[in-house]
Amino acid sequence: MNTVSIIGRMTKSPQLKHLSEGRMQTNFIVAVNKSYKNDEADFVLCTIWGKLAETTVKYCGKGSLVGITGRLNTRSYEKEAGARVFVTEIVVEDIRFLATKKRDGEQPGQSIKTNSESDFEFPVTPNQLPV
Repeated sequence: MNTVSIIGRMTKSPQLKHLSEGRMQTNFIVAVNKSYKNDEADFVLCTIWGKLAETTVKYCGKGSLVGITGRLNTRSYEKEAGARVFVTEIVVEDIRFLATKKRDGEQPGQSIKTNSESDFEFPVTPNQLPV
């Protein structure tokens, strides 16, 4: 079974990429606190495809608190100097907007639908956050 769930904050605003055949994609890094007692964090690369990528770019910005469920993916590529680089990322299958940060020129707080099975509204109040 290859399932990963994390909650963390986006380190920068995601940017939508339009790829061949009308496909859309975005990737971003999520800072996940290691514990509540200190300021250490893990920085996790996340990739989203399709309509969910478009929705994420529209409503999330740097500092947005998101809950992510997906699968781990490892890929590699070769640098110009011939060195092989390995990348481990989460391919996002579901994202929850727990607390959004305002993007330039836009207001968070609207209800939206995603391709997940449930609807949600945000911002979420603190008593609705998962434990």
